[in-house]
Amino acid sequence: MRRFSGVRKGSRMREFVAGVRLFGRGFGTILRSPRLLLLGAVPALITTVLLLGAWIMLGVWLSDIATWLTPFADGWSDLARTATRVAAGIAVLGAAVAVGVVSFTALTLLIGDPFYEKISEIVDQGLGGAPDAGNSGWLRGLLQVAREVLSTVVLSVLWAIPLFLAGFIPVLGQTVVPVIAAFVGAWLLVRELVAVPFGRREIEPEQRRLLLRQRRGLAFGVGMPAYLLSIIPFAAIVVMPAAVVAATLLGRELLGQPTGVRLR
Repeated sequence: MRRFSGVRKGSRMREFVAGVRLFGRGFGTILRSPRLLLLGAVPALITTVLLLGAWIMLGVWLSDIATWLTPFADGWSDLARTATRVAAGIAVLGAAVAVGVVSFTALTLLIGDPFYEKISEIVDQGLGGAPDAGNSGWLRGLLQVAREVLSTVVLSVLWAIPLFLAGFIPVLGQTVVPVIAAFVGAWLLVRELVAVPFGRREIEPEQRRLLLRQRRGLAFGVGMPAYLLSIIPFAAIVVMPAAVVAATLLGRELLGQPTGVRLR
C-alpha cells in the first residue's frame, strides 16, 4: 500500500473556507464545460429520478409511518400525541434524507463510474497530470467502487439509527440532531467522492481516510455544500459532476499536488 504523509496547515475554519472554494471551482469548471456537465449529468439524472420517487412515496406514507412507530401515544392527549408523532415524522424524514443523499452519491458513482473516472482524468490532465495515477482496469475499478458503495451505505444506515432515536428528544431532536446528521452525511459523502481520484492512484481506503482526517476542515468544506445541495430535487444533476471535480482538486491538495492552474 502506498504511503503518503499528507499536508497539514491552517486553522479548521480557514481550511473549511478553502474547501468551499474548491467546491466553487468545481461548480465553475462544470458550468464552463458542457462536455464535463453532460458526462456527469446522465448517471445523476437516473439516480435522481429513482431517489425522488422513493422520497415522494415516503412523504405520502410519512403520517402512517409516524403513527406505526408511536403506538404508545395512542392513549395520550391530542396535543401530546400530535407532538410525538410530528417529532417521529421529522426524525424519519431526517434519517431518510441523510441515508438518501449518501446512498444517492454511492449509487450514482456506481452507475456512472466510467463517466466520473473520465471527468477526474480530464481535471488531472488540466492541472499537469497525476504522476502517481495508474490504470487498474475497468472491472477492478468498478469492483472497488462497489465495495466503497456498500461500506458507505452500511455506515450511513448505522448512523441513521441513533440519529433517528435522538430525533425524539424535545427541541434538540429538531435542532441539534439535523445539524449532526448534516455533518455525518457530508463526511460520508466526501469520503465516497474522493474514491474516484484516489482509486485512480491506487490509494487504499484506509490511507484515504487518514488523509481526510488530517485535513478535516478542507474535507468538510467540499463535502458540506455538496451534501446540502444534493438534498434539492434535481440539483444533484449538476452537483454530482461539480463534486467530482472538487473531489479531484481535494485529492490533489491532500497529496500536495498542484491545484492552482486554470482548467481549460
